[in-house]
This record gives sequence, C-alpha cells and structure tokens, in this order.
Amino acid sequence: MSSIDDKTEQPMRLSLRGITKQYPGCLANDQIDLEIRAGEIHALLGENGAGKSTLMKVIYGVVKPDAGVMVWEGKPLEVKDPAHARQLGIGMVFQHFSLFETLTVTENIALALGDEAKDMKALSDKIRHVSERYGMALNPDRHIHSLSVGERQRVEIVRCLVQDIKLLILDEPTSVLTPQEVNTLFVTLRQLASEGCSILFISHKLNEVQALCHSATVLRGGRVSGDCIPAQEDPSSMARMMVGDETPISTDYTKVTGQSVFLAVEGLTLFSPDPFGVDLKSIDLQVHTGEIVGIAGVAGNGQEELLAALSGEQSVESPDTIRFADQGVGQLRPEQRRSLGLAFVPEERLGRGAVPDMSLRDNALLTGFLSGLVKRGMVNYKKTEAYAQKIIGDYKVKTPSSETHARSLSGGNLQKFIIGREILQNPKLLVAAHPTWGVDIGAATAIHQALIELRDAGAAILVVSEDIDELFLISDRLCAICDGELSPIKPTADTSLEEVGRWMAGMFATAKAHDLAH
Repeated sequence: MSSIDDKTEQPMRLSLRGITKQYPGCLANDQIDLEIRAGEIHALLGENGAGKSTLMKVIYGVVKPDAGVMVWEGKPLEVKDPAHARQLGIGMVFQHFSLFETLTVTENIALALGDEAKDMKALSDKIRHVSERYGMALNPDRHIHSLSVGERQRVEIVRCLVQDIKLLILDEPTSVLTPQEVNTLFVTLRQLASEGCSILFISHKLNEVQALCHSATVLRGGRVSGDCIPAQEDPSSMARMMVGDETPISTDYTKVTGQSVFLAVEGLTLFSPDPFGVDLKSIDLQVHTGEIVGIAGVAGNGQEELLAALSGEQSVESPDTIRFADQGVGQLRPEQRRSLGLAFVPEERLGRGAVPDMSLRDNALLTGFLSGLVKRGMVNYKKTEAYAQKIIGDYKVKTPSSETHARSLSGGNLQKFIIGREILQNPKLLVAAHPTWGVDIGAATAIHQALIELRDAGAAILVVSEDIDELFLISDRLCAICDGELSPIKPTADTSLEEVGRWMAGMFATAKAHDLAH
C-alpha cells in the first residue's frame, strides 16, 4: 500500500469547509472541514452520534447543510440530490443494502442507472466485465435472493463502478463479510485508489483502518477532534481520539472453562417457512454455565431460524430437542422459557428489541415483567420506573429521561438499554444476537464488560455475531454456522481467524468428521 506522502501530490477531489447541520435539539455537524485527494483512501471515524452519517448524507445530496461550502474538483457546488451526486461521480454503498430480492443483478443495477440503462444486454456485459476487472466476479443473471451477503455487497459496489466513479463512500463495509471477503474487498479498493478513485471509508474496526487507509478524520460530538495517518497510529490511540481519555477501551478478557451444561440442543432440524429462509440441519450445541459460546457466520445462513428456535418464537417437534438444565423446552412459549431463566437480545433493536413509540420505562416492562413489576395483573409503576432508572444509570444510557421514546435514542444507547434490561434480570441463559452491531468502541466496550461480568456470575451465554473480531475477544469457545449447519465448536485459544473464516464459508465437513471420530 502506498503511503500518505504519495497522495499529497494528487489534486484535491473533495473539500468540505465549515459544514454545519442543525436538527431540533442536536447540532449534528459543527463547522466540519474535510479534504480528500484523488486516489486517497480516507477514513472517517467517530462514535455513534458523532455526525458521520449526517456528513455522508451532505456529500451524497440526501441532506442540505445549513452552512458551509462543498468544493468538488476545485469548484464550489451544491449537490441537489443522490442522482446529481451520481452524475458527478459520487457513489455510496450504505451499511444496509437496498436491493430487490426477486430481481436479477442486472435489473437491480438498471434501476439505479435510470435512462442510462436502455440496453440491458450491454449493461449485463458491462457488469460482467467491470466485476471481473476488479476481482469481484458477478453473474449478471442471478437473482439477488440466491446471493450471499458478500456477493450482495459486490452488487452495490459494482452498481457504483459501472458509472464514472470518482469518489466511493463505504459505510461499515466489512461488518457483514468473512475475513477472506474482507481481504478481497481491500484488494479491490486498493486497485480503485491506484487508478485515481477516492474512497471515503467509515468503520469502527480500527485495525482495518490502520491496514487500509492513507489518512483519517476523527469526529467527536459533531466536530472534527483530530486528523491522523493510521499507519503511524495504533487502534488504541485512534480510539482515544474518538472517545476521549475518560472512556475505558480495555479489550483484554480472560478465557475460562464452563461448568455444567445449561443449554443443550440435540439434532435440531427445522424447515423454514420463509421462501428466502434457511433450513436448520441436525444442529448440536451445548453452552455451559460460566462460559460464553460464540457463533460466527455471514448473515442469512440460519442465524434467524436458530435464534427463533431458542427464544421460543418457533417451536420444535420434540420438547427435548432443546433443553434448559435437563428440562425439555422445545415446545414452550417465549414467556415460559423466560420463567426458566432465559434472557434474549434480538437482532433488530427497533421493532423487536424495543417498541419505537413507547417510553424506555414501558420498554423495560416488556421483558422485565417477571422481575416483580407485575402483581395480580397490575403493573407496579413505581418499581418499573426504578427498574428503568437502574438500567439507564448502570449502563450509562444517554437519554433525557425514562419517558423518552425508544426511537429517539442513538443505536448505541438503545442497544445498551436492551442489553441492560436483559442482564439486570439475572438470567441463567442469555442469548444475544449481534450485541454491538453498529455500536461505537466506547459502547461496545461497556457491553462486552457487562457480558463478561454476567459470565463470571455463572450465567451461560450464547452470542451470535457477524463480527468475528468481537467473537474472538469475548468468546471462550467458538463455532460458525453456514447454510443451516453448525461447524465444530473449539476453545477460542485452539482455533484461528483463518479457520473460523473457512467455517463461515462452509468448509468444515472434514473437520466435523474428524471431531466425531475422536
């Protein structure tokens, strides 16, 4: 990778001067300056709520700034809308993809191009050529629902590349990829940069920023708190620029061996009613008291179906297929499983983890009702308020009050509230899906510490995550799920990033047979 010194001779592609955006009660961007040269890979770092998303929307024409100037290739201009941004050569790949499952790759890309996509055969040929040129081979005729998450991301990137791309904005692009797919993506991005394309790279994964990016701008509280050359920093020093010295960012957790089995899953086979779902195939899994077991996997490989079976949203044929401490629970409802010690953090924060238009106090009651908050069918509002306040206080949830609606919290703060709500019930088993999805390093550290403390108090914990670094950090044992099958489960110290990456790609049949033979 070329150094930042090689880029200082390149012409300026984008310059932001004094960009300011005010929302009611929130100054999202406060006099932000940012410069990106041609061929530069520039990182944008910051906590949740630091102003990154707003700034990206300003560049892409989704949001109009209240003040400030955007200079594009030496000329001041106002980006009218995303279509205008694309005409200028600005492309953006959002963290959550916007693809139609029942359409082909070519049809999805044609929708973004509008009138430019009159000749579908020519577009299909161009997609094939461009994707192969940048090492992201795609079959233009495949339907989106048949693609892996990594392949879907390729579609989003290729959708930008078939146009005359000059600036590519990537929002958390590696959060849904296997390690091997991350390496492939980085090869592509370096090739694009070498050809003069500028890249704005938003990520919470500071080791990746250090490996890939020529320069970085750090936002804190809506303002630029610093600039750096990642190759001259380490993840810890960059994290300090993001969160300040007062926020703990320790990431060293001791691995332990669990005691007795609490969760036992034997031969779980489940057919998904969703036409785009995944069938579970003979899943065997044990989680002991006093340990954290991590399940890695690219999204859409059976995680949703497994979580539904464990939480009780989906019952199974035999009660004994899923057991809590030798009691068959396979046909019990969610509230019955909760009464036996289950706590559950779903993948979706808003809509499943919390009701958007309900207050935090009422959201605390949703799953905390078994903790003495309801008696003879009557809600004890004094206890419910105290419970909500304890969650807010213990987990440092930034909110005006317990009356605040869930939807008004940032993603990180709402996640801390949901995690706290479940942990404060002192569960015997905690099943957590993507506990730090889209959460900044300060909030992630607080959540990880809470999980470790719960483990050390004797709970059995199962964490399902697409963040492989997170799983290596907090898990005592690790496995992966691919196409509804579970890989071998190994102590974290006895496996590697490369091996788990292979498991995530389904390369574990031989390893599983070897484990069974021994």
